[in-house]
Parts: sequence; C-alpha cells; structure tokens
Amino acid sequence: MIWFGLTLAALAGVLWAEHAESRQWTRRFKPVASIGFLGWALHHGALETSYGQAIFAGLVLSWFGDVFLLSKRSSWFLAGLIAFLAAHVAYIVAFVGLGPSWSTTAMSVAALAVAAWAVRRWLRPTLPQKMKRPVDVYIVVITMMVATAFAAWRAGAPATMLAGAVTFYLSDLSVARDRFVSAAFANRLWGLPLYYGAQLLLGSTC
Repeated sequence: MIWFGLTLAALAGVLWAEHAESRQWTRRFKPVASIGFLGWALHHGALETSYGQAIFAGLVLSWFGDVFLLSKRSSWFLAGLIAFLAAHVAYIVAFVGLGPSWSTTAMSVAALAVAAWAVRRWLRPTLPQKMKRPVDVYIVVITMMVATAFAAWRAGAPATMLAGAVTFYLSDLSVARDRFVSAAFANRLWGLPLYYGAQLLLGSTC
C-alpha cells in the first residue's frame, strides 16, 4: 500500500502547490505522485503478463507526459500530448489483447463518436492553429481507448479497468479546459484526482 499512499500524499501536495501557484513545488510533487502509480502497478505484477506490460508501458509514458506538462511552453505541451497519446495506444493494445469482440468495439466507437464530436466542437474555436490537428488525433485515440476498454469489459475484463479508462477520459477534459478554454485552479481541483485515480485503477488490474 506504500505506493498507493505515496500517490495520494503527493497528489495532496500537487493540489496545494497548484492552489498556492507554486510552480517550484508542483515540479517536485507531480513526478513523485506519478512514481507512486508505477510502483502500484509493479506491486500488482505488471511485468508478469503481456497485458500488465502494456499497461505499465502506458503508465511510464504517462509519467513522461506529466513531466513534459510541467512546462507552460507550447512545445513542451505538444510533447506531453504525444506522450499521453502513446500511453493511450499502449492501453488500447492491452485492452485488445484481452480479446474483446470487434462488433462490440465498433458499436462502442460509434456511440462515443458523438461525445468526441461534441468535445471537438467545444475546443475547436479556442485551439491555436498548430494544435488543431494534434488535438483531433488525440480525441480519436482516447475515444478508441475507452471503446476498447468497454468492449474488453463486456468480454469479461474487470470493471476497475473500464472505470480507469473512463476516469482518464474525464480527467483529460479538465486539462483541455485549463489549457485552451479557461485556466483556473478549479480545473485541476477535480481533474488531477480523476487522473491519478485512473492510473491507480488501471495499475491495479495488472
């Protein structure tokens, strides 16, 4: 439980630092919180199965994404976006490896396409020109991630896996709102707990 506790304690530190607008302390706490979910996944045997290895790869890529997003520069934000994009691809590989039905996956994608369209329409007017294509790609990939998670759950995968995928999706909405719509601590107040909760849920399924 030490890794779980480490993530929660560091998350509290991140939220305090964000509220205090202390970039210095955010840079210290955030990587530690992410190390916690890596240790949590290893504690659950992440390296012992192909599924666990794919999930762990996603968590490692997320750690890099967290570090890249510590910078306010657009180039580092793009690097973070790419890291998280790759993380979602790793999660897709993990979920598909559980043998979900392709028909269920296709139906899930079709249902989630409505939400994807709504998110794209919400963000499009405020996106810088150079970010429009990367964000479009990201929306497609994270939609696929949730769709394959749902299909895998329907095929018998644990509900915690689906909960982790959905929670991750919701946490990304807070990042998008904070970066492109209206920057505010309130976005991080609900988004960061959802994000770290998602990673802990996914790590626990290893």
